Order: sequence, then C-alpha cells, then structure tokens
Amino acid sequence: MQRALVFPGQASQFVGMGQDIFNSYESVRSMYAIANDIMGFDIADVTFNGPLEDLTETKITQPALFITSASYFSLLPESFKFHMTAGHSLGEFSALYAARVLSFEDALAIVKARAEGMQTAGESQSGAMAAILNMSRENIEKVCLHASNRGIVQVANFNSPGQIVISGETVAVHYAMEIAKNLGARKVVALNVSGAFHSPLMAPAVEGLSKAIAKAKFNTARVPIIANVDASPTTDPEKIKSNLIEQLENPVLWEDSIKKMSKEGVSEFVEVGPGRVLQGLIKRINRDTDISGVGTQEQLEALS
Repeated sequence: MQRALVFPGQASQFVGMGQDIFNSYESVRSMYAIANDIMGFDIADVTFNGPLEDLTETKITQPALFITSASYFSLLPESFKFHMTAGHSLGEFSALYAARVLSFEDALAIVKARAEGMQTAGESQSGAMAAILNMSRENIEKVCLHASNRGIVQVANFNSPGQIVISGETVAVHYAMEIAKNLGARKVVALNVSGAFHSPLMAPAVEGLSKAIAKAKFNTARVPIIANVDASPTTDPEKIKSNLIEQLENPVLWEDSIKKMSKEGVSEFVEVGPGRVLQGLIKRINRDTDISGVGTQEQLEALS
C-alpha cells in the first residue's frame, strides 16, 4: 500500500489553526519564531487571534497556511512513511518542504514573495473567480472560450468531477457565469477572493516569485511531487522551479493529480494541515481510497 501526503491551499484557513500544537511543542514555537523574523511581523498572533479579515488577506493567508501545514508535517513520526506528495496551489510549497526540496526558511521566503505579488496583482487589476458545479470540463472550457470575447477568462481549478473554478477579468467571468447558468449548471457561485488567481492576471507576480526562487536552494525531491500544472511526477529541481512559475497563471489540475497518484499505486491519502477541503475533493475523485487528515493535535497523536 502506498501513501501520499497532500497539503491544502488558500480557503482552508481559520483563526486559531495550529494553535494546539504551538502550545504543546517547543519545536513548533521555534518555527514560528523563525517565521516572524522572515515575515517581519508576528504572524503567530494573526493566525491564532485574527481578526479573520486580516488572516484572509492573501499576503497573510498564504504564509500562515504554509507555516501551519509545515508545522504539522514536522511532527509526523519518522515511522509514518509516504511515497508521493502534492499540494493544492499554495499547498504545493508545503509538499516541497515535505519532500525536502526546500528548507522551511527558503520555502517561506518564496511563499511570502508569491503572496505579496499575488495580492498586489489582484489590487491593480479587476479580477474575479467563480465555482461552477455539475458541468463537464468540455462545456466549461467552451463557456470560457465564448465568454473570452468580453475579456480574459479561463479555468483556474479542476478540483473534482462537477467542481470547476474559473478565473479572469470581472466582466468576462460574470458573462461566463451567465452562460453556464443558461446551459444548465446546477450552481454558479462567485468566490470571495482578492484576485483572479491562476489566470494571466497574475502575470505581475511572476517577477517577484522568480527572484525569490532564484535565491533559494532547491534539492532533488526525496519522493515524487505531483505538480499542479501538468499532474505529472517529478523529483528534478529545475523542473520544479519552472512548474512553480507556470502555476501562477495556469490551472490547478487537482482531479488529474489525484487520478495520477492512484494510477501510480497510491491507495491512501493524508491531508496534512488545516481543514478537510482536500479530503472532500479526493472522496469525489476516487471513492476507493483511504482518506484521513492530520490537522489537529489529537489526529497527530493518533498516528504515534
């Protein structure tokens, strides 16, 4: 039986995430001390005490989520082996930390640059995202193609069968939402986000991300990373770097990634980090698999 670790992305955050292990483990408190130095402010305080409106700012959300997931991973027992790893969007950086591609410090420095760049890109250009439920990939791609005469709009996340997210310029996204409703989508929901993630509107964030990547030391991955951009496994540092840059403007192929890992022999998925978002998606992608989470001290201690 092969096990894969998966790591959540933006939208899994909540005030107080990870506070249980922060209170219980000196090693986690040390990680937050390092993180506070890198971030230049007390990110532990915002993560544990809020307010929620601050924690949901992209420039804070992404580092806070990475630190939380990395903290839980750091406490996994050595006997808890895994054979592959992947993360949803931001979660890919947690996956790289787990596979020992990046140190905690280097990964956080890159996440900081990415988050600040994405927030700035979102503030400088009007963008939107929307979830479309119960419509096929092919039809949603046709919807985006048709709506693109109003501006940039494309698929941002292939999350699971029947759950796809689109992203782009506000007018074009809203037009695509109307088309999808008229074509029988069960539900179309505008998302409360600060920008058009995984679309060309994130192009302004590429330079800062690329510079941060260039400064970091990338190692060969100890286990294959299934990349968001192509749902293919890699351990190669140079390929991983290019994948991270491409990921900013391209769709997250999450459904394809889970199917690829299952095809490669993974029969157990463990979500490491706050929430249960990925567990829900994986259950819809492949019901014939064991799914669990490590997002509380209780769940962590149950592994020992």
